[in-house]
Amino acid sequence: MRTETEMMNLILQIAESLKVDAVALSGSRTNDHAPKDEFQDYDVVYLVDNLENLISDLSWLDQFGNRLIEQHNVLGNRHLYLMLFEDGNRIDLTLCPKEHIQEWVNSEADYTVLKDEKGLFVHYSPNPQRYWTSPASQTDFEKVCNEFWWVSAYVVKGIRRKQLIYATDHLYGICQQKLLKVLDWQVASDRGRVDIGKNYKYLFNYLPAEKEKQFSNLLDFSSLEKITQSLFATMKLFHQEAQSLANKMGLDYDKEVGEKMIQYAEERLSNH
Repeated sequence: MRTETEMMNLILQIAESLKVDAVALSGSRTNDHAPKDEFQDYDVVYLVDNLENLISDLSWLDQFGNRLIEQHNVLGNRHLYLMLFEDGNRIDLTLCPKEHIQEWVNSEADYTVLKDEKGLFVHYSPNPQRYWTSPASQTDFEKVCNEFWWVSAYVVKGIRRKQLIYATDHLYGICQQKLLKVLDWQVASDRGRVDIGKNYKYLFNYLPAEKEKQFSNLLDFSSLEKITQSLFATMKLFHQEAQSLANKMGLDYDKEVGEKMIQYAEERLSNH
């Protein structure tokens, strides 16, 4: 596996050969608190004034090495090339027209400028609080609670119809994400604004160890029986955490709705 020094030198060498105006690194490699391991990506942006020329013939990407798999995406005015190499390294390379630099900056929590002879980055600043917690407002809290209890009925329906994928998708993809949001607000209520990371990856660093274990125990979706158990445990934990947060922050929580939805699930899933 190529070393970090080798990869950084390669990134800059290729930028030089392409006459790229500026280069910056973002993502976990610019975060001193992020764990260091072999799976860290190199999130790189090339600021260019010849985008059309570069995307018309992508053979220059071969200079980075042999790729196991890649993915190309268009994000607004930017072109993103995700590349996993045979040696295990990965580069997420963004080509951004220099006149749209603000678009890229707005998408990043932090970045380090590697090359900028024309001073293109001078007037821009990263958004270091992109993944920071914010205290719950009454409106946001109500929306999250309503969405949780509303979608829990879809999980019940999926279980009754023996649709494992449908039930799992709604349970983890929506209900448990709303539970994570309430836990996020719990952190904000106790600690103020802190960095919980993309996809809540640092959230449990700020919570008691038993809370992470409690949430981890919800993640067995291997059978309809396990999904049913997870649903009830998720509903119970959400109901508990929502009441706790409401009491702590002076928010209104419709406890009756939660109790009725738990009863709704119990009536339809008992003995099924």
